[in-house]
Amino acid sequence: MQKLAKFAAITPMDQINLIPAIAVVTIFISLFLSFFLLTVKTEYKLSNRLFAFFLILTVIDISVNLGHFTEVSLNVRVFISSIFFLQLPTFYLYVLSVCYTDFKLRPIHLVHTVTFLTANLILLPRFYMVNLAAKISFLEKSSTRLEIQINHVLINIQVVFYLIAAFMILRKAKKIYLENYAGASIQSLNWLFQFTMALSVFFSVALLKNIFKFTEYPGISGWLKILLLLFSPVITFWYLYKALNNPGLFRNVDSKLKLVKQIIYEEKISEDLAATEEEYNEELLILKKYMIEEKPFLNPSLTIQDISNGVKIPVRDLSVLINHKLDQHFYDFINTYRIEHAMDLLKDLTKSKVTILEILYEVGFNSKSSFNAAFKKHTGKTPTSYRNDLCSSTL
Repeated sequence: MQKLAKFAAITPMDQINLIPAIAVVTIFISLFLSFFLLTVKTEYKLSNRLFAFFLILTVIDISVNLGHFTEVSLNVRVFISSIFFLQLPTFYLYVLSVCYTDFKLRPIHLVHTVTFLTANLILLPRFYMVNLAAKISFLEKSSTRLEIQINHVLINIQVVFYLIAAFMILRKAKKIYLENYAGASIQSLNWLFQFTMALSVFFSVALLKNIFKFTEYPGISGWLKILLLLFSPVITFWYLYKALNNPGLFRNVDSKLKLVKQIIYEEKISEDLAATEEEYNEELLILKKYMIEEKPFLNPSLTIQDISNGVKIPVRDLSVLINHKLDQHFYDFINTYRIEHAMDLLKDLTKSKVTILEILYEVGFNSKSSFNAAFKKHTGKTPTSYRNDLCSSTL
């Protein structure tokens, strides 16, 4: 406890000098990425603009740490601090825009500004509308002010609510994708899940910082602030790296699509079953024949709608057939055919000079990592070891 008190009691000159320096670096990186997102040519303009806005809000929030470099009034300083209430709602809308191709900003989304407006409105009587001396007095006793306490409660509730909501959206979007698509977008959803996890850690540390701010160890709050400022450019660099190396990373799904379990539930409620077992068996034979003869799985951007058009089976019935009756996600169903075809190519002695990379593109995959993962899931081996084993057995 004595060590903790000693560490917490430090109000270091180094800390004072370090915070503005880190803040400047973070602001520069964030503004650079914002400019890139706003100017890059892409069909996903809304997603880019929302994330750019998220970064700009982060820049505004961080600018408070520049201290004497930015001489602004107390009203402006406190108002800038309240920008935090807009960051997670913006990120949540960004997640929606990435997950769903038909997402559009509508007036109803202004509801996400409620906490930001509330936080500022409750400060009006005893802070924004009083003289400078009263403002200083208010801030000196901020830990005991009801308005500040309410705002901190709002922050805690908002962080938990929006992070849980973002994870729920990602979870549902991933399920819908697996049941209806067979491209590479699953990687973007996995990456976005990881990015959301990183932000969860970031905002959890931010909450911890605020808690220590009102304890007998305020120095810890200062060190946590430095940690957050160091973490910010790391996250931003991570996003920039992904954006530059994978310009087509995000390919969205249709939000109107329903999960199979929801379709089955609706059918049970309405007693309108999609087909009898005999009809399902007939449809399954048609589907398998189509897959073998037409090889639609060679299309890297294949969707369940494409298959539906080919076999003349409604998407709803086809989705139930594959995801429920075969107990396979559409994603895995298509990849099974792709892997079987890849195995045939690897067995073909006339194609011994063809590289693994060439084969994965030929069978419908568009990334080495997804091909390796699917191949190992299906065979228990990597493509390279599978080919080596085949070569050994023929010697």
